[in-house]
Amino acid sequence: MQKISQYIAIRDNRVLWNDNVVFEGQSSDFKDFAKELYQHLEINYPKFYKMDNLCKLAFLASEIALTNNEEEDIALLFCNKEGSLDSDLQHQKLISNIDNFYPSPALFVYTLPNISIGEVSIRHQLKSESMFLLADRYQSEYIAPYCELLINSSKANKVLCGWLKMINGDYQANFYLVEPEGILEHNIENIDQIINK
Repeated sequence: MQKISQYIAIRDNRVLWNDNVVFEGQSSDFKDFAKELYQHLEINYPKFYKMDNLCKLAFLASEIALTNNEEEDIALLFCNKEGSLDSDLQHQKLISNIDNFYPSPALFVYTLPNISIGEVSIRHQLKSESMFLLADRYQSEYIAPYCELLINSSKANKVLCGWLKMINGDYQANFYLVEPEGILEHNIENIDQIINK
């Protein structure tokens, strides 16, 4: 059985790492909060400012989880309910405007939720397994054995799992890192507690 080495929650202008508040933003607006957190983490990655909100949320949660991590064989398993609906709605507004029809390629690229996995993979030079699952709720009973399979079959040394919510400024990220050593047993009960924090 693998372990959960750390877990992160981002919501309501705060970042919790293993249940401890490690950052509290000043703004209730996600874009401003994301910029504050990006600056607080002292990240130098200009592409961040071009990302849509879902990617920014996944990127920031991953940055915290993968700080000081030298491992490149990390699988990414992300999941959400809304897909890329936040960017889809913005794109629809652009193409519905007959007087100002302008489908932006910069926005169109984010009309797929798995782009967030691509952004994290590029940032951390990850070339391992990945999956973005759309479901009404986090699929602990499916994702937990998949993590075990990936590590036990040497397809990955670690697995970063995450539940994301981003729609109309309402956001939440709950991530955890699975690896051979850690602080919690990697089981459905612990996963559900982390995801529902």
